[in-house]
Amino acid sequence: MIKSLRTGFTAAAVTATLVTLSPSAGATASAPLDQVTVDVATVNGSGCRPGSAAVAVSPDNSAFTVTYSEYVAQAGGGAPAVEGRKNCLLSLVVHVPQGYTYAIAKVDYRGFGSLQPGAIGTQKASYYFQGMSQTAYRTHRFDGALDDNWQATDTTGIEALVWSPCGEQRNFNINTELRAEVGTSDPSKTSFMALDSTDGSINSVYHFSWKQCARR
Repeated sequence: MIKSLRTGFTAAAVTATLVTLSPSAGATASAPLDQVTVDVATVNGSGCRPGSAAVAVSPDNSAFTVTYSEYVAQAGGGAPAVEGRKNCLLSLVVHVPQGYTYAIAKVDYRGFGSLQPGAIGTQKASYYFQGMSQTAYRTHRFDGALDDNWQATDTTGIEALVWSPCGEQRNFNINTELRAEVGTSDPSKTSFMALDSTDGSINSVYHFSWKQCARR
């Protein structure tokens, strides 16, 4: 039986002051000194009912974590077919200090998998800023037998970073999906992929890249 999973992360809300700025050219900047905050605007999907996802920003503004409490896909053992695919669309409001913009340079996805020999687990994700094109899905496959924590990392080169427009408050949208498939495993036995945590120790980490905006 899969245990019920919960987390206790919270995030504060602030009001951002917007000015007319554009991303400056050149190298990325150090993280801003003023604290960044992230609010969960909406949560939709079969893997994340409202209230089951939480966000926390690191003290040094280098990254934020997303922790899910009920995100599990399972197959076999009599599980309905619909349980084999779970998804979540998370829309976040990221409040950054005036004069800065950000991109996501790297994402570490962590979870737990219990896959019978021959079973298949899949994790895929994409993200985008509100009103902008969605990034291509990046997919990671896991083959049974597996009974351990798993991690998948997506990295974007500096030349390919997508920056939030300066001076505009656009939600940051995260699309994720988990799949569990019986494959060639014994269909009477349960396999599952989880992207959640009992104590907040297993989470997804989104690493910021920062840039200062140039006044127009």
